[in-house]
Amino acid sequence: MGEIVGTILMLLGVLLILVAGVGLVRLPDLYLRMSAATKGATLGLALILLGAVTFFGELGVASRTIATIVFVFLTAPVSAHMIGRAAYTNGVPLWEGTKLDELEGRYDEPARMLHGTNASKES
Repeated sequence: MGEIVGTILMLLGVLLILVAGVGLVRLPDLYLRMSAATKGATLGLALILLGAVTFFGELGVASRTIATIVFVFLTAPVSAHMIGRAAYTNGVPLWEGTKLDELEGRYDEPARMLHGTNASKES
């Protein structure tokens, strides 16, 4: 039974990663592509690793895969945020269809800092 559930979880994970790959090709700007890649790859990897846990059913495999899932869930959103922030500060344009730019007018271009942050108050 574990082999069937594990295989289904792995196939769902692969499907999510495939959808994320399609999003990388089809979405119009860097920010949407990055969102698709981060969410799809993170959740897809988690499903694949959970599938491996259920497929093998061993404690050693389970502990390593759970640690990997936690690591990816902690690091992928942070790295995507930092890449997005670097892109915004370097002037990568938003898609023309973007309705709301929450950073517009709140970002100090020469200092490359957000108005109202502690770092900008110290200088």
